[in-house]
This record gives sequence, structure tokens and C-alpha cells, in this order.
Amino acid sequence: MNEIQLKYGCNPNQKPSRIFMENGGDLPVTVLNGKPGYINFLDAFNGWQLVSELKKATGLPAAASFKHVSPAGAAVGLPLTETLEKIYWVDDLGELSPLACAYARARGADRMSSFGDFIALSDECDADTARLIKREVSDGVIAPGYTPEALEMLKAKKKGAYNVIQIDPAYRPDPIERKQVFGITFEQGRNELDIDGELLSRFVTQRKEVPESALIDMKIALITLKYTQSNSVCYVKDGQAIGIGAGQQSRIHCTRLAGQKADNWWLRQSPQVLGLSFVDGLGRADRDNAIDVYMGDEYEDVLAEGVWQTRFKVKPPVFTREEKRAWLDKLTGVTLGSDAFFPFSDNIERAHKSGVAYVAQPGGSVRDDAVIECCDKYGMAMVFTGIRLFHH
Repeated sequence: MNEIQLKYGCNPNQKPSRIFMENGGDLPVTVLNGKPGYINFLDAFNGWQLVSELKKATGLPAAASFKHVSPAGAAVGLPLTETLEKIYWVDDLGELSPLACAYARARGADRMSSFGDFIALSDECDADTARLIKREVSDGVIAPGYTPEALEMLKAKKKGAYNVIQIDPAYRPDPIERKQVFGITFEQGRNELDIDGELLSRFVTQRKEVPESALIDMKIALITLKYTQSNSVCYVKDGQAIGIGAGQQSRIHCTRLAGQKADNWWLRQSPQVLGLSFVDGLGRADRDNAIDVYMGDEYEDVLAEGVWQTRFKVKPPVFTREEKRAWLDKLTGVTLGSDAFFPFSDNIERAHKSGVAYVAQPGGSVRDDAVIECCDKYGMAMVFTGIRLFHH
């Protein structure tokens, strides 16, 4: 098949809509269930490229959670700690496969943004992963294959309307890519740059020795940024993106946005949040919302309004700014990646507040010396990759 008709384009008024192969060949994807839309396929194809590269770079199964053509989360399949199992709401599922761990991490880092995501998996979807997907609010999934049990579970999701796409892992696109804007065709060579160890060898700070885990996290950060709408910044820890700032016009706003998401990920692991007692029957998404409100500065106002009774069994004490800062100070060993150079050292100052110890960025700013000096002040290791990763 070289064409798939879509219900509509980005918006309902944009008709007709389809995906097709201009060369007349067959599409590398098969829709096994549902009717994916225009944005679904954009998320699916970007997500597939991301997880394929993560698998190639790390040798581990990988997963991504996409929303509006940028990843809300991306991760490789490392085992989950008991705490991560609890904050990702998977502690009732028993031991998970590596692929399911990857998706739990990708979905769990920023659960607010991942709500209604499109999933990309690097490996054949197994029953563990399908069982996890089935219980979350999601639009669809793309993978190179599905076990019979997994496919049966996914086909039953959303009353049989869940989008399940299978992609040919051997497919390789043409080296030249084109798209139209305002009736005008743009053409460029595909970004086939490999994110490998060679790019991570030019350390420009006083600190030059980093653990192997940090080099892996640098790869994850840069590969994630390669498929994130620019400007973009990505915080990574222990094999997963914990904060992604996408599509901002200012680099410092990317750094702040991603840093706030990384902070929220860490605050969810605090004793104050882990100790929350939710009312019976409160769903995972409502629990996520309740936690987000609890961690916010406006929670005292919510307490005054008495809204807490609809969410918690017991009235939780206010999580003070001082308590939050004390807990955030325990976050260490975070890696920060940027798709373009940092023009000012304020980005490093903000990154430091979220436990960043390792930085990967292209370099090339007229203020590189100030950025390096700021890293040295905090004992960070920074590598200049010499390559930019803009994606639009």
C-alpha cells in the first residue's frame, strides 16, 4: 500500500488529508488497528526515529511518549526502583520487562504532558508493555511488531478504536527530504548525524572525567533533542529524560521550563508526596493533577477553599518552599543537553538548581568563556559537540 487516507489534517477543516509515497513504492507502515490521524503519524514517525537511535546508541530497549511532535518523555529500559514504581503508578504490576520499564519511565517523567500521548517502542511490544499501555490515556503506538497477546490487548483499548501501527524496521528513507510550506517546496539533506562517543570527547571545563552513565545520559539527551521542536533543552538522569523544554524562542526559557519539569519529577519522590493518601477511587490522572496542585505554590489557597477533601483522605500539610528547596538540593548527577549553544551563563545557573553536573552543547557562542567559567564554579563537566540539532 502506498497511500493511507486520513480523517483530516492538523485540524478538522484541513481536508483532504493522506500520507503516501511520492515514488509510488509501498509505505513502510501497516495500520493494525484504529484510524491514525495526521498528527498521530507525525508523532509516530518522529518517535520511531528517536527510539531507534536510542536503541542503536545504548543497546537497550527504548520508548518515547510524544505529544504534538515533541517528546514529553524518552527513556531506555533500565530497571525501576521501588520509588519510581510508586510515582509512575506501576507498583501493582509486578516485575516488568525492559521494554515496559522504558515506557514506564518515558510516560512517568512528565505525566501531565504525556496524557493522551502517542507511543514509540524500539522493540516488539510484549504483554507487559501492552498491559501498561492499556491502562493509560493514549492515542496510539508504533512498534516494529507485537506479540499476539499484546496485540489482542491493544486492539481492545478505547472500545476497539486504539491506533496500532507496525513499522518495517528495515525501512530507510531517501537521503533528501522535502516538505511544502505555503505552496513552496523546501528541500534538505536528512539529519543522519550519529550521536556517538566521538561527539562527546571535547571537554572544555576543568572537570573532564565523567562516569560512563553520564556519557549514556548525554547521548540520550542529544538524541531526544534531535527530534524535539527547537529551541529545546533536555535534562536526563539514570537513562531517562526527566525534563524537556521544547519550542521556546529563548534558550533560558527552555532551560527554565525543562528544569521545572525535572524539579517536579524529583519532588514527586519526596516523603511529603509519597506520603499523600488519596480518596478511594481517584484515578491515576486525577492523582497526577492532585500532586501537581499540592506541589504548586498556590496549594495554601486550595487548602483554604477546602478542595482537598475531594482528593485526599487526610488534609496534607503545606509543602513549604523551604522544604521543597531542601529536597531539591538532594538531586545530583543530572545531565543537561542543548540543541544549540548557551548564549549566557544564566542557563548554567538555572541548571545548577536542578542538580546538573554534566553538560553537552554545541559551543560557539561569543560568551563561551563565561559559560565555561560558570560550569567550573559549580564543578560541572561540559563537552562541546560542535554540532547543532535544530528540528522543525
